[in-house]
Amino acid sequence: MSLYRSWMFVPGNNERRMEKVKELSPDVIIYDLEDAVALSEKEKARLMVRSAIEHNRERFNVVRVNGQSTSYFIGDLTELIVEGLSGVLLPKASKAEDIITLDALITQLEQKRQLLVGLIEIIPLIESAEGVYFAYHIAQSSPRVKRLAFGSVDYTLDINAELTKEGTEILFARSQLVLQSKAAGIESPIDAVYIDIMDQAGLLRDTKLARQLGFQGKLVVHPDQIGIVNDVFTPTQAEIKEAQAVIAAFDEAVHSGIAAIQLGGKMIDYPVAARARSLVEKAEQLS
Repeated sequence: MSLYRSWMFVPGNNERRMEKVKELSPDVIIYDLEDAVALSEKEKARLMVRSAIEHNRERFNVVRVNGQSTSYFIGDLTELIVEGLSGVLLPKASKAEDIITLDALITQLEQKRQLLVGLIEIIPLIESAEGVYFAYHIAQSSPRVKRLAFGSVDYTLDINAELTKEGTEILFARSQLVLQSKAAGIESPIDAVYIDIMDQAGLLRDTKLARQLGFQGKLVVHPDQIGIVNDVFTPTQAEIKEAQAVIAAFDEAVHSGIAAIQLGGKMIDYPVAARARSLVEKAEQLS
């Protein structure tokens, strides 16, 4: 399992920002061809993004293409299914058929360009009531789908809700994506952007909630958001130390024929020990 905490959007027609992101530390770069690019810049942006990917192959490079209902969708794929592309972020993914169609198109282009078939991931961006409702089917629709992502701005627009910093209106959708991802046997999802880029306290609070709910990372739109997101989704030394103590005590107990113990006033059993092992493994992967 790969661990991707911060997923940073970069406008696909902004050469300066695409160069700048190489100096930053997001786990994933999302070159945006959709919302961040004016209609008159779409074709130019494709060429710029292709060049950026080809010169930055060591990173996890994702492209947010334009939606399947637009006239730009096929052109985006045709230009950008290239060596160095790690994944395609599909906006407004709402049903399994969306992913099946995209999978087939990517496979055709991989074969045509003699790329290894299946390496390019599909990250469905769930942004509607329909997408949340069919999240399980979307998650199971293709081996290319390793994780889902959540788009809260379009989602709240779709359900006629107001997007707030408290996030009460999106709590159900967030929990559903975590639940359906687990049920479908894929990785934990990626949480939505925190849109107030000046509110770092709010971002910290929101990111901690996302981790608590079961997300593995978060979409970001500003360099100042990267560090906070990475920090929250990285186990602290105190958490690692506690987890190691839990594992050691539980393993010793099991060796003695005991499957439930107390440690520091807390009950430790198989699920708790498994969670501790998972945390230590995650820390090791990030080290």
